[in-house]
Amino acid sequence: MSKIEGATPVDTTPDILGRAAFGWILLAALMVPGCGLSAERAAPPETPRTLRVDYYHSGGLGDEIWSLDRVVVEPLPWPGNPHRPVDSTNLGKYRFRVFELDGDKTGAELYSRGFASIYGEWETTAEARAMHRTFHESLRFPMPSGPVEVVVETRDAGEGFKESWRFRVDPADPFVDRSTAPRLEPVAVFQAGDPAEKLDLLFLGDGYKADECPAFEERARHFAGVLFAHEPYASRKDDINVWALCPPAAESGVSRPSTGVYRRSPVGSTYDAFGSERYVLTFDNRAFRDLAAWAPYDVVEILVHGEVYGGGGIFGQFSTVAAENSHADYVFIHELGHHLAALADEYYTSDVAYLPDPDRPEPWERNATALHDPSQLKWRHLVAEGTPIPTPWPKETYETLATEIRERRRTIRAENRPEAEMSSLFAEQSRRELELIGEPGRVGAFEGANYQAQGYYRPEVDCLMFSRNEVPFCAVCRAGIEEILDLYSRGRDPSAATGSSGEEPGR
Repeated sequence: MSKIEGATPVDTTPDILGRAAFGWILLAALMVPGCGLSAERAAPPETPRTLRVDYYHSGGLGDEIWSLDRVVVEPLPWPGNPHRPVDSTNLGKYRFRVFELDGDKTGAELYSRGFASIYGEWETTAEARAMHRTFHESLRFPMPSGPVEVVVETRDAGEGFKESWRFRVDPADPFVDRSTAPRLEPVAVFQAGDPAEKLDLLFLGDGYKADECPAFEERARHFAGVLFAHEPYASRKDDINVWALCPPAAESGVSRPSTGVYRRSPVGSTYDAFGSERYVLTFDNRAFRDLAAWAPYDVVEILVHGEVYGGGGIFGQFSTVAAENSHADYVFIHELGHHLAALADEYYTSDVAYLPDPDRPEPWERNATALHDPSQLKWRHLVAEGTPIPTPWPKETYETLATEIRERRRTIRAENRPEAEMSSLFAEQSRRELELIGEPGRVGAFEGANYQAQGYYRPEVDCLMFSRNEVPFCAVCRAGIEEILDLYSRGRDPSAATGSSGEEPGR
């Protein structure tokens, strides 16, 4: 099969993957001011393995419990950027931090990352107010040379973080699981360089039988092309590796409970997550992580074998797309925006399972705001002088059109009509919306975002995070993606990068 232009096949054995990467001890030393070690001067030790902590996140009815499942040594070396182990983006509903231990005392911070979770979404649904549920989650970080303390924090109402869970991990503990699932060989779709120097994107197939894996690989190559056709990915192509992995399924396709379809697919993907017919997630985190561990990855896009419109994305976890749908290109790029860069949904006229927060807190995502103080608009540096805040747009007419489309969409699903009718409806919707609101390009504060018609604002009138209208990411979303690319690759000096907040990352 042909490769994406510029792709170079590589040997993915652990010793090759680890070349030129820094070890865990050096990571700690690099964060000590005045240490004197640098990437140019220090001889890199052997790349550390990848350590994974699997745990249960339970709650509901006002309760929340975190509990350890197991600690796992993954089969491949750590693929992350050793030059930016500590996350300074201040993104995520949660954050985990890894500290070295000096006896019984907590020492230097060795690693951290912000993230969101399925549990975090579920607790905003009506079900969480009526019952308890448990979700399986994971934390991944470079394997330390000795015992460490891991602290998980939850964002509070004041936009800071508070500690929720603290535990210790000793990699020498005999109960650390060093077993592996049956080996899978990843395909190098596009290789820009060492995983430690690049953002590694893994396409993970689900619902493809063994004889369908070649079709999956073609879809993976197609989506790699889609990725590099959009900014800022096109300009940052040299900072990204793309891999593909196809665990063979016993049956073709994945579960869609609303239509009576059930599958035990390898990754466990399913439509109808939280009762939303288009929302595709996997709730089998253990299976997902064990399979993905056979490829180097920072982010994972699950390609679901299906043509019914659907997808999903959770920051720091994974994103999904129904790979054979006619709108799959849009869904892929949109959902990857959630997963990779913590971009908020800017739309507000589609049905969702989440309940609104009456306190209207300021979103932590870069591309949505409650605009409590217009003079402090977080993307104000991108707003042209004289632009009114809030920014006028034909909101009422747009909402009338959206109501019509939503009712027609519900009818198509209720009657289980052919997917071609849904695709035709979406094409009509895009044509009419573009005639109404025109092309994006002016940054302001347009009311309607974050699933809310009033009280939340988006940066531009249209964006990939707002509609299916074949428009680019808005300026704020592009800057947010660049910020994460800088975190995971060495393509730019982070000290020279400007985040979408208008300040240097970490300010």
